[in-house]
Amino acid sequence: MNRENRIIKRWLTFFIIALSLSGLTAMPVESELAFLTRLFPVNTPWGIWIYQVYSGVAGTNDNYPFIAYGYDWLAFAHFVLAILFIGPLKDPVKNKWVIEFGMIACLLIVPFALIAGHFRGIPLWWRLIDCSFGVIGLLPLMICRQKIIQMEMIAKTSIDEN
Repeated sequence: MNRENRIIKRWLTFFIIALSLSGLTAMPVESELAFLTRLFPVNTPWGIWIYQVYSGVAGTNDNYPFIAYGYDWLAFAHFVLAILFIGPLKDPVKNKWVIEFGMIACLLIVPFALIAGHFRGIPLWWRLIDCSFGVIGLLPLMICRQKIIQMEMIAKTSIDEN
């Protein structure tokens, strides 16, 4: 296995694990928010927001528990997307399109979070945190894409020499 392939595998493994962990956090959202309300004082902007979100989730779960099914599907989508990246893990060059798909998805997080968050009344600082997931996800995928391009160039050069 060449150096580029090892780097790609490491970054994709990180990406798959991060995407899966992100999905796992969607399901126990009420208990996670309860924990966060104990971490952040209510008299701070973070504490006020987290308590407000916790109250909304807890109240909804008490009265309409089936709404939380949407969080289950959010988690499922993360798991399915993580599985998608097994293709480039096995054959990066053949599955470069998956990396490019992931890069586009990461880029789209930014306008989606800023626009949808605005209409849902999400504070700007929280929307910027959401945007950071797209930026953070984009970085390993950019590295992988660059390494795949290097692998393609090496393969093309060796074909041209023969």
